[in-house]
Amino acid sequence: MKTLNNHVILFDDECPMCYVYTKAFIKTGMLDSNGRESYQNTPDHICPLINKERAANEIALVNTDNGEVTYGIASLFKIIGHAMPIFKPLFACKPFVFFMSKVYAFISYNRKVMIPVEAKTNTLQPSFKLNYRIAYLLLTWLVTAYILTKYAHLLTDFVPLGIHYREYFICGGQILFQGLIIGLYRKQRIWVYLGNMMTISVAGSEEVKY
Repeated sequence: MKTLNNHVILFDDECPMCYVYTKAFIKTGMLDSNGRESYQNTPDHICPLINKERAANEIALVNTDNGEVTYGIASLFKIIGHAMPIFKPLFACKPFVFFMSKVYAFISYNRKVMIPVEAKTNTLQPSFKLNYRIAYLLLTWLVTAYILTKYAHLLTDFVPLGIHYREYFICGGQILFQGLIIGLYRKQRIWVYLGNMMTISVAGSEEVKY
C-alpha cells in the first residue's frame, strides 16, 4: 500500500468507531505514523486551516504541505484511493459518491447513539440532524422487529406466537410510548434517549438468535 504522507486526519477521540478506523489507517500504512490527531487536540499549525464545526461532523484530512482540507467521505476516499489506486474510478463515480456521502452522514450524525459514550461538556460535539436521527430510529425499528419476528418461535415457552406483524407493532409502540414519556419529563433529551434505546433494542434482538 502507498502511504499518504504529509497528511493529518482529525478524528473524534470520544467516538470508538472513529478511533478504531483512523488507527487502522496508521497500522496498515495508509497514513504515516504522525498522520492522526483528535480534533479536540488539534495541533497549532493545523488550527487555522480547518473549520472546527465542520470537522466535528465530517472527519477532516489536512494536507500539511499546501493547507488543503477535505472533509467527510472525500477524506476517506482520498486515503483509500491513494493506498489502492484500483478504487479511484469507483470513487470518481458521482452516484456512488452521493450514496456513500449519505451513508457516511447517517453514521456520523448518529455515532454518539450507535455507541453511547459520555460526551465531555467542554468539547465540540457533532451537530444534531433530525432527519438522520429519524432515519436511524426507523432502521433500527425495522431490523429489531424483523429479527424478533424471525426468531419468535424460540420464545414460545414464554410468549405465544402472534400475528406476523406483532413485533413491528410492539417495537414501534415502544418508540412512541417512551418518546412521549421522555418528552414530558426531559424534552431536550428525547432524541438522544430514543437513539440509545434503539441501539440497545437491536443488540438485545441479536441475543435472541443465540
